[in-house]
Order: sequence, then C-alpha cells, then structure tokens
Amino acid sequence: MHSSKLLTALTAALLTTTASVGAAEYFNRVASFPVELNNPEAEASSSEIITATDDGMTLIYSDSPAGGIGFVGISDAKAPKEAGFLDMEGEPTSVTVIGGKAYVAVNTSESYTEPSGKLVVVDIAGQSVDGEFDLGGQPDSIAHNKDNTILAIAVENERDEDVNDGDIPQAPSGYLTLVTLADGAVTQDGIKKVELTGLAAVAADDAEAEFVAFNEQDEVAVTLQENNYVAIIDARTATVVGGFDAGETGISGVDTRDDGRIDFSGENKVVPREPDAVKWLDNDRLVVANEGDWNGGSRGFTIFDREGSVLFDSGNALDVNAAQMGHYPDGRNKKGVEPEGLEVATFGDTQYIFIAEERSSLIAVYKDTGAEPEFVQSLPSGISPEGLVAIPERNLLATANEADLREDGGVGSHAMLFELAGGEASYPTLVSDLDEDGHPIGWGALSGAVAGAEPGTIYAVSDSVLSGEPAIYTIDATQTPAVITAKTPITRNGERAQKLDLEGITLDGEGGFWLANEGDTGALTPHALIHVDAEGEIQDEIAFPSELLAGEIRSGAEGVAAIGEGDDLTLWIAIQREWKDDEKGFVKLVSYKPASEEWGAVRYPLEAAPEGGWVGLSEITVHGDNAYIVERDNQIGAKAGLKAIFRVPVAELVPAELGGELPTVSKEEVRDLIPDLQAFNGYVVDKVESLAIDSEGNGYVITDNDGVDDSSGETFFWSIGSIQ
Repeated sequence: MHSSKLLTALTAALLTTTASVGAAEYFNRVASFPVELNNPEAEASSSEIITATDDGMTLIYSDSPAGGIGFVGISDAKAPKEAGFLDMEGEPTSVTVIGGKAYVAVNTSESYTEPSGKLVVVDIAGQSVDGEFDLGGQPDSIAHNKDNTILAIAVENERDEDVNDGDIPQAPSGYLTLVTLADGAVTQDGIKKVELTGLAAVAADDAEAEFVAFNEQDEVAVTLQENNYVAIIDARTATVVGGFDAGETGISGVDTRDDGRIDFSGENKVVPREPDAVKWLDNDRLVVANEGDWNGGSRGFTIFDREGSVLFDSGNALDVNAAQMGHYPDGRNKKGVEPEGLEVATFGDTQYIFIAEERSSLIAVYKDTGAEPEFVQSLPSGISPEGLVAIPERNLLATANEADLREDGGVGSHAMLFELAGGEASYPTLVSDLDEDGHPIGWGALSGAVAGAEPGTIYAVSDSVLSGEPAIYTIDATQTPAVITAKTPITRNGERAQKLDLEGITLDGEGGFWLANEGDTGALTPHALIHVDAEGEIQDEIAFPSELLAGEIRSGAEGVAAIGEGDDLTLWIAIQREWKDDEKGFVKLVSYKPASEEWGAVRYPLEAAPEGGWVGLSEITVHGDNAYIVERDNQIGAKAGLKAIFRVPVAELVPAELGGELPTVSKEEVRDLIPDLQAFNGYVVDKVESLAIDSEGNGYVITDNDGVDDSSGETFFWSIGSIQ
C-alpha cells in the first residue's frame, strides 16, 4: 500500500477504535501489577522478559536489576498478586517455561572480554533451583520448540559501547546454543554450540546474537542485530540452513530533530534495519522489530519471507500512530518509537502481531492477513515495554515494562494485563487528526484547557516540553475518542514564540485567548499573562508585578480563568505552590483587570501535603457562581493520595492589594478524581492538569503526560458529566 494510503487507513482505524459496533473485538487493559511488591527490599526492580505457565495462571518475568525472577499470580486477571521472587545469582536476561519448569538464561560475566553465563532450571511449584549449566558466554534470549524438546539460547557476548565508539568486531563472538531435553531434563551433553560467524556482511567474525524464535519445523530464527542479519538454523541437526541480510531503508514523513517540536516533514536517511526481536508468522514468513543498536534502526517492523524478500515494511506508521496518540518521544528522534519486543499469537481464528515500542511505551496491535497486516489498535503499556506474552486460551496479553523511576520520585516497573473482548477500546481517549499536509498533528504535555462557545469544543495548551512550538489545540470532545482537529502555534511577530511554558488558557471574549505562562526568572522565562488573537499571534505580554515577584519560586501560574467581560473583565490566576511570602498551606489566587491594570489576590487553603511530597493547584475555571480548581499532590502510583476538584464561590473572589493581608476563600470538594484514574486500570498518574466546563455544564478533565519524558505517555481525557 502507498504510504499516504497506509496513513489514511491507520488514522481511520485509530479514530474508530472506540466507536465500532457489531462483532468488533479489542484488547483492553484490565490490571497493572507493580513488580516491586515481589521484592520490596530491592533498591531497584524491573520486569523485562515475561512468560506464563502452561495453565496461564502465573506470570514469570526476568528482573535484571534485582538479579532474579519474579512470579505473579493471575488466576484472577483483574487482580494480579505477588507470588514470589527467586534469586538467580546473576543477571537474568530471559525466561521460558515448559511444564513445571522455568528455564532461565543468566548473565554472569565479569567483563565484556570474558563473558560467561548459565542456564538455570527452576522448579516452579517449589520456586527452587533444580540445576545450573554453563553456557560459556553471555546469554540474551531463550525460547523452546512446540514439542517442548529443544531450547534455543542466543549467546550474544555483547560489545562494549565505550570501546572504539562501540564499533564491531569486538571479540569474543556470540553464537547459538541448542539444548536437547531428555524428558524435560537438561544435561551438559545435550548442550550444543552453533557458530554464527562468517554469515553476515557486517563484522562477519563477531556475531552479535540477539533474539531467537522457533517455527513448527524446529527451525530457529536468530537475529544478529548489530550485524543486520537473520540466520535460520535447523535445531534438530544444529546446522545453519538459511539466512539473509535485513537490508536498509529510508523513511520520509518523520520527525528527525530533538527541538521541542513535533514535525513530521523530515526524512530519515537510509539506515540498516538492525532487527531485535523476531517471530515466525508461519514456516515461511518472519516478522522483525527494527530497533537498531549501532548504526541503524528503521523505526518500524518488517515481514520477510525465509529467503529475505521484504513482504511488508511499516515505514513511518508506528511513529505516526504514536504522534497521533500523544506518545511520540521527541527527544529520541534518532530511532523514533524504537520497536523492540514482539509477540505473535492466534486468538480464535485471528493471528495477531504485537510490537512493543520502548520509547513511546505503546504496544501496536496488527492482524496478520497473510499479506499486508491490518492495524487494530495501540495499547498503553507502562514505561518502556520490552517483553510480551500472549495467553490465548484466556484471551489475555501480558506486557513487561522495564523502567524503574522510583529513585527519582517516579513510578516503578509494572507488568500489565490486557483482555481481548467484544466492545469498544478504552484507549486512546484523545487522538489527533492529520494536518493539511497529511502529517500527524503532533501533541503532548497538555497543561491547561478551556471550553469554547460550542458544546464539546475544548481548547488546550501544551507546556515547555514542546517549547519549540507552543500551541493551542482545538479538541472535539463530542467524538469518542476525543479528536484534536487543529493546532494553532503561538507566534511573536510572525515567528514561533520562544521562552513560553504555557500552563493555562481562557477565552478573551473577542475570539482570542489569555494564556498563563509559568515563569522561571533564572531561565529568562517570564511569569506572565499572554494575550493572543485567534491566529495565535501575541498581542500583549503582561509580566507579573514586582510586588508579586518578590516572593517567586519556580512553581508559578498553573491556570487562568475569566470573570466578566469588556472593562469589567477580571482574570484569575492559580499559583501552583506556596511562594516565599505565603504561609505554609496557603497559595494565592491572583487577579488582574486588563482595563485598569490592577493586580490583587486572595488566599486558597491547601489540603495537607503527603510525607516527602507537596500539594498544589493545577487548574482554575469558572462556571456559574463558582470557580472550580484542580488540587493535587505530586505523587504517582500507589502513593497518590490527592487528585480532586474543589469549588470556591465567585462571591468570595474579592481581591486585596498585593503585599498586604489577603482574605482566605472557602472551598468545597466536588469530585475525587483518583477513582476515575484507577478506572483506566494502569497506575494513578500524577499530573491532572486541565479542567474545562462547556456551555452545557459538562466537565472535561485532561492529564499531562510530560511528553513521554520519564512517563508512559498516557494522556487521559474524560468527561465527568454535569458540573453543579
């Protein structure tokens, strides 16, 4: 299919995933499990490669940082439970299961030049080690054949990226290890080494074996990632029977610059695909994830026949899809979404392909049609998905997401569960359309919103994550999912405006907008109100007065709302946290009257802050007789305790002069948002940033995904119904 037709088809599928009727089936997330629960004493933990027991009731994952494997009970898939952790005395890299045994590949290398590793056999019921077997090198992937008689292990002996700029060859070479099982038992005599040198055109004497997969004929496909090669080995005879160069490709219609701006008008140079994961679709077709690890990475996935002919290449489709869902990693433009992991499985009569995108934190789902695959949906999968396992007999898919950000106050690694069922897709909740040039309207880090004159029309702004092109986004909330239909860049004298960190937006009553800019004097970013016209051109910039700035800190304006019109217009600005002149537990709601240029403020009482965290404001909007304010803590996951909407009577918004004693307003809780966030079946995100109330009184809430920066990229947009 021509690339423009492919994008049109992808967009159509994306916009209809939650609007289909009839017999449509989609995967939806049903649970999320924080793997730290299995090993709470570990400083860091991760779920990387994941598999399931034969009965589909237990997940087993490799945990490299903690040096072991973890077990998750999923007899109730919607309520996974910690089920144990077993130390491997090394760095587990992969795991597979046959019957009552888990076979774990473990890296024990002391250096890159003296690699070592072992195969550990684990009794699952007893969570004990049955035996250990030397592999002679550093293992990566492990898999078994359909008859449960042969194991294949990719022994990578990975390169040192600090030597010779990471260039290969670097001795020693990797290879494939085959293990013939005797009634499920491993013996040292049953272990065979298959050399893979001399096959690839790139660094032929240093085979960098990465991933293995069996077909039904007991043939093993092995990716040699840095060598840009796929080898095919007959596991019964331990001989190389085929293989091919993965080739090179260039891509147009992609974002190539890390510039705080999502712009898909660029072109990626021709690079080697350098595939990571591989799976057989049948005995004659393979699919690879083109992650790249040295000189390449083509941002997508490719289907080859066994001779190496390209049957399908996804081109820029994964990047485009991620951009439309707000998941595009602008800071990783060298390799885009970075497809890494793969799973192929048949549910009912349909064979699905699942592609794990490490940098966008999405799982792209396609149907294998035998020809060009059909895009179905993309799933939100925590931060940095790497491993996947399908459990078709239970209609389940499990993913392992490796990032553990707890040390920096973020969320830990999670395993997530998805169920295939009839009905609608629950994610995404917000997508963008294509622009007039056929490129995706790139977006992310939505930080403030206001309703337009028409019911269901919402305007939102993005914060400094996309500082290269600050913009106003027009959202049609009458569709499901809601759709960003237009993007209006903010300009200063006709050029893209700089030094903006937009956190709030409200209507000016004349077709334009007032924007709240969160300042940082040290970075020359002003604490200010910005007045723009309907085209986004700045008409006026009003800096905060010196009386206010005397107590400034970094956490400034987080929302702006308008009361009145014309000469009676008053703008109210929510200041996120206590400034230096504020009593602890109180923040300012600052007022500004454009007609008279008068400033003032009132005090807003905050809820109690959690231990080690803080509480602040994220949004203000006015509807009827009340101002509605989003108040939240800065906690994420299980630590999240406050994400709520409060209301303040407009009658109490009577400002006093800055620098003097300020009146304190009263407040009343309207809605606890934590149950809403929990209903998405992931972990509770930290940044509820936007609230808009339309002309019919319907409230809409939006979370800020930080532009996929130490974030899963998930943006939640939902209606909370009528606001009273």
